[in-house]
Amino acid sequence: MSTTDHPSEQDHVYRTDKFIVPPAARAEFLQMVRQTHEVLRKQQGFVRDLILEQRSGPGAFNVVTIAEWESEAVVHDVRAAVAAYHASIGFDPAEMMEQLGITADIGIYSAAKI
Repeated sequence: MSTTDHPSEQDHVYRTDKFIVPPAARAEFLQMVRQTHEVLRKQQGFVRDLILEQRSGPGAFNVVTIAEWESEAVVHDVRAAVAAYHASIGFDPAEMMEQLGITADIGIYSAAKI
């Protein structure tokens, strides 16, 4: 098998979601994050993930999640799998975030070439 058969680490992408979660919404929000990440971990191209909670510092975002993928090519299928899971349990992420007063900043990142 040649090195072109598999994405290299340089091709990895990182879905990084940053959230401002009010204290009253923390438990419900983190439960849904855990459930969603269980789905992510089963997807083709999954490398690793982190669910982080701010302990100190002046930043506004107090929860950050990172999912590392082998390449951007798998992200479309992952989004579809997560959407299907959420639909199967009757969960609407945008509705929950609005009801709980959660703000999100979501993006796909790659390693900086420095």
